[in-house]
Amino acid sequence: MSPSSLTSLFSPFRIKSLNVPNRIVMSPMTRNFSPEGVPGADVAAYYRRRAEGEVGLILSEGTVIDRPAARNQPGIPFFHGPALDGWAKVIDGVHAAGGKMGPQIWHVGSVAAPGGDWTPPGPIESPSGLDAPDSRRGETMTDAAIADTIAAFGRAAGAARRLGFDTLELHGAHGYLIDQFFWRGTNARQDRFGGATLRERARFAAELVKTVRAAVGPDFPIILRVSQWKQQDYAFRLAETPQLMDSWLTPLVEAGVDVLHCSQRRFWEPEFPDIDGEEGLNFAGWAKKLTGASTITVGSVGLSGDFLGAFGGEASQPASLDNLIRRLEREEFDLVAVGRALLADPKWAAKVRAGQTDQLKGFTAAAFGELV
Repeated sequence: MSPSSLTSLFSPFRIKSLNVPNRIVMSPMTRNFSPEGVPGADVAAYYRRRAEGEVGLILSEGTVIDRPAARNQPGIPFFHGPALDGWAKVIDGVHAAGGKMGPQIWHVGSVAAPGGDWTPPGPIESPSGLDAPDSRRGETMTDAAIADTIAAFGRAAGAARRLGFDTLELHGAHGYLIDQFFWRGTNARQDRFGGATLRERARFAAELVKTVRAAVGPDFPIILRVSQWKQQDYAFRLAETPQLMDSWLTPLVEAGVDVLHCSQRRFWEPEFPDIDGEEGLNFAGWAKKLTGASTITVGSVGLSGDFLGAFGGEASQPASLDNLIRRLEREEFDLVAVGRALLADPKWAAKVRAGQTDQLKGFTAAAFGELV
């Protein structure tokens, strides 16, 4: 790629109080390197290296709210209590390196970790006590549990702003708690947080977003990660038509979401090929078209294989960015999240900008076990 072909990828982007120098976002990736839920100096150095490597916006690994069973592995960091001192050091280091960053705020719902040999100290909770259709795990959330969960998201959001983070992301994808409310297969509630339609089942997320907005104020950008697929069912689609997608996402934008982070396994795949063909808009493209919100695309950017293969131990090699650049140039989406490529190589963005594609590193599953 010539430097001129990278203009769109390395152009600045601004939304509300967030101003980033390029369109590259570090995707949230669970690392499990925070003993007792507190990120240490190694975690701070890990994120600082990405800022030094010219990533435009860093999104942290998932960090959990103050609920007893919000996480499903012991090394996942908290975003409350003593852990906030650790996160203060993380953001200070990123800012010292000239970077911008937001925490991803999370509750895993009733999803068990791979292996499932660790359980949280409190009751496992989800909309209807299900971790997948017809699969019971944990308790149905009471009205009080829902109210406390929403409040806990609000407290975490307020802490993010007080610590000096530049934005935050709510994890509403991949079959975790917020997504379990969206999904009819895991939300059989008969109250106002359930319902036959996707719009009705989005009420929990809309109320949560409103609470977060109240906690951070009007100018602080809120990102929401969403996905059609679930880790419980990789082929599942919440919205089979643009009309259904509109009914799902537009109320969330109206509630206060500024940026939709649209997770796909492969960013180049069209969302509705029967409407606009095999070269049609991807998930982020349709979300932007329907809601008017800014969007982030993600899904195997810069690598030859997708994440499912990676979890199975498969390696991936650096791949062309030509398709990505073409879509970005036509403003199909606004930002590009890079996951495994940045996990393996903190200098990935700087190398791409300098045209040093021959120096890009591939990805192996061994990268999951270390903080490079």
